[in-house]
Amino acid sequence: MALRPEPTVPFQSVQYVLRVLETISRHSGGVTDAQIARETGLPAGHLAPLLTMLRREGYAEQLADGAYVVGDSLVLLGSGTTRQRTMEDKIQEALAELRDSVGAAVYVSRYIDGEIRVTQYADSPRTPKVYEYVDFRTAAHASAIGKCLLTQLDRNGRRDHLSRHKITRFTSRTITSEKLLFSKLDSQPPTVPVLDLQEYAVGTVCAAVPLTAGSSVGCLALSMPVEHAHRLRSAADVLNRKAAPMVLSLTL
Repeated sequence: MALRPEPTVPFQSVQYVLRVLETISRHSGGVTDAQIARETGLPAGHLAPLLTMLRREGYAEQLADGAYVVGDSLVLLGSGTTRQRTMEDKIQEALAELRDSVGAAVYVSRYIDGEIRVTQYADSPRTPKVYEYVDFRTAAHASAIGKCLLTQLDRNGRRDHLSRHKITRFTSRTITSEKLLFSKLDSQPPTVPVLDLQEYAVGTVCAAVPLTAGSSVGCLALSMPVEHAHRLRSAADVLNRKAAPMVLSLTL
């Protein structure tokens, strides 16, 4: 099944986004895109899509004269006691929109204290989430979520995880060789979604992309029935494009 998605590089460096937001925040009365470009050193070709994304996500607003100011989302995220709840609500809203746009259940997962945790997800009767018949924590070698998180660990981190969660065969497609698994993880391009083509569960295909915010390890993933596998490439590309706003929400 030739479903490997083409690589896409959507605002790959969150540092650029943060640099733009810092510049906007310094100018309480508004700042033009030309001034932002001068202060951040970003070329117009990179800055324009970043500003579009920031407006769409509510982190920046554009005034009638074209200047940019801090948006409502950034104000709320900086308000202390409501920060965590606001961030979770914003991510949940984004997941629901992503679920509807790709026609699949979507998930945010993080690697916390040596374990895989699905922290938020969005599904529906038409796009049900994967039936977790085996705990995701023990299936890192087989699931798109797990493999995507493992790609972000060094070799010792991977070995530590697999020493606690032994490689097990779930389907005929499950990789059961540590050597082969590590080889595939090492050769995985960071800008290409990780796929699970019925490796975790027969009848289900999945894709995942990294959500790396600072030192934390996370991923954004989707799942769909195998009969919709012809849509996996395009859905994974959408997932990749939506990763940057999700990382931003986790970072701020």
